[in-house]
Parts: sequence; structure tokens; C-alpha cells
Amino acid sequence: MFCHGYKGFKDWGAFNLMAQWFAAQGIAFCKFNFSHNGGTPEEPIDFPDLDAFSKNTYSLELADLDVVITHVHHKFNCIKPQVFAMGHSRGGGITLLQASKDKRLSGAITLAAVSDFSNRFTFDIEKWKQDGVAFVENGRTHQLMPHKYSFYEDFVANRADLDIPENLKDCTIPLCVIHGTKDVVVRQEHPELIKAMASDVEVHIIPATHTFNARHPWDKNYMPDPLQQTCDIGLAFVQKLG
Repeated sequence: MFCHGYKGFKDWGAFNLMAQWFAAQGIAFCKFNFSHNGGTPEEPIDFPDLDAFSKNTYSLELADLDVVITHVHHKFNCIKPQVFAMGHSRGGGITLLQASKDKRLSGAITLAAVSDFSNRFTFDIEKWKQDGVAFVENGRTHQLMPHKYSFYEDFVANRADLDIPENLKDCTIPLCVIHGTKDVVVRQEHPELIKAMASDVEVHIIPATHTFNARHPWDKNYMPDPLQQTCDIGLAFVQKLG
């Protein structure tokens, strides 16, 4: 199961090529949109539902991933598959939280994952509370993406479930953490912090940007080299556990 990142969606950039590549290796690849990512079934790319986006929370994303894993287990229960969660950026953080508690998972792979949600709130908290909403510009669509203050309230109220460092102490499944040397969105210390939090972590640092040199739209019929390298690492990790 693949979790997209912040201001992302399942078909962003070269993600379709990544899914097709894993499928060609004989591995079922399920990618999905988080329920409140701002897209709709009719317009999944350019965030027409900013009201839904404004109501998103980490708790909702964690619940979404759990629903998808439950669906996959029910659908393929007859063959008892090995199931891996995989996530990019903020989706990587959600993946880590799920990995820390979900015994149905055989392992988890993260791409440029955040190691802690508590330091991702960059707004002035008091002004955010007073205004009730804060905005971030989407560099691709130039939309002003709204975040209601309830996003922060949900994190505080559910801190025990959303604290990546604390939850990873209980993680018993193997983790594969992949990060780029040119990542300016999620800093270089994050993969080492994740490694220090959990007991079974392999870290791979490769020459890559935050998006592993992909962009949207991606009009080539092949993945950028860093994303292909990431897929190779992920495949080796899955095969090792298989």
C-alpha cells in the first residue's frame, strides 16, 4: 500500500510508473488517495475540494491507511499475502505510525519520510488559533491551501497515537528508510533519527531530491534514475523478507 505525501495524490509524477514496475516484478501494488487530500473522483489531481483539504488531520490519514490495509487483507485472505506499507514524505510518517502497531504488516518502506509530526507545524500557533485557518500556497497550482486550526487541535488531542518517536519504540517489523542527499524539504537528519527510534531499520541515502528527481506532470515513459534506484532497494527489501 502506497501513501502519497502532503499536497500530493496517488497519480503524482512518476508514481504510476513506479506502481507498474513493481507489478511487473510480480508484486501487487496498491496506491490510494487520502480521503481529505482535496481531490475528488472526478478531478483527482488539481484539488477542487479545498473544504475537505481544510478538514484533514493526521488522525484521518492514519485511519484511511488502516481501512486500505483491512480491505487488502480481506480481499486476499485466501492466499495470506505478505503486506508492506510504503509512504512518501508525510505519507512516510503515517506509514511509520501504522508500522509501529499493525501486526498485519510484514515490513514498511519510507521515501523521504518525516520522523516527527510535532515539528511540522510552521504557522504562528496563536495567530492560527485566532484566525481559525491558515494558508499555504501550492507551488504547482497556485491555490491557497487552507488548514483549519482543528488540524493542530486533533494532533494535540491524539498526541499519544501520532507521536512517531514514541510509537516507533514499539515497532517490531523491519523498516527500510530511503532518503535523498538533495532533499531540502525533509532534512538529512530524519533517516538517522528514524534509525535510532526503532530496532530493525536499514537506511539508504542516495543522490536524490525530495521527490527522487520526479516532478508533475511526468511525461516520460521511464522513471528518473533515483526513483528507479529507490524501487530497486524496495524490491530487494521485500524479497529479503519473503
